[in-house]
Amino acid sequence: MAVDRSRILLAIPVFNEAGTIDGVLRRVSAFAREVLVVDDGSTDGTPEILGRHRVTVVRHAENRGYGRAMQEILRRADLDGHDWVITMDCDEQHEPAQIPDFVRAIERGHADVVSGSRYLMPDPADDHAPQDRRAVNLAITQEINARLGLSITDAFCGFKAYRTAAVRHLRLGVDGYDFPMQFWVQAVAHGLEISEIPVRRIYKDLSRSFGGGLDDPTVRLHAYRRTLHDELRRCRHRLSPRATRALDAASAPGSAG
Repeated sequence: MAVDRSRILLAIPVFNEAGTIDGVLRRVSAFAREVLVVDDGSTDGTPEILGRHRVTVVRHAENRGYGRAMQEILRRADLDGHDWVITMDCDEQHEPAQIPDFVRAIERGHADVVSGSRYLMPDPADDHAPQDRRAVNLAITQEINARLGLSITDAFCGFKAYRTAAVRHLRLGVDGYDFPMQFWVQAVAHGLEISEIPVRRIYKDLSRSFGGGLDDPTVRLHAYRRTLHDELRRCRHRLSPRATRALDAASAPGSAG
């Protein structure tokens, strides 16, 4: 399917990325015609570096969270008339050279969401995921698949493409790193077509903090599950009987869910 590539936006949420943002934006410029950066209240040199690049910048006066930045990206992409928005991180863990892979997936025409996966087709050059992050990702991915009837392999990868018309009617209000939990439930509840493509698994900064106590993997897993289950309950009237049965089973006395 022919796609007007000028109507594909590349968007990057950033927070205190002075060490990487210059290089990432230089590399992105070879693959993207229009770039939006949401600066989520950076307090380092990020704003000054952004001023040296020809990108559109939305700046939050204070840090509001990854999910809030993603909400702004999806809203602005639709408001500015883009057909698609490709999102990626700015910590050098997503390869700008893989942006064309998302464009090709968009052009195949059948998906509303093209989600990158670091586990779909492992590459010998991939980095090993930190044990706690892999364990949390695997547990949540398996639960999302069981609850929603999906078969995704990576619930948390931020390298994605969204059809703006398809996500326009989602009511997304989770501001933190648990944003994907709400997104997956609403995507299924609204009947969005989801596909995955492989992306490199790269870990640059293993000391990076999630903040808000989420560096403890047990706390992080509990927070993600709470958001997932809250959204399942909120959207149960739009979900399939399979999903609602799974939700009822998880809510039953003695359930570990």
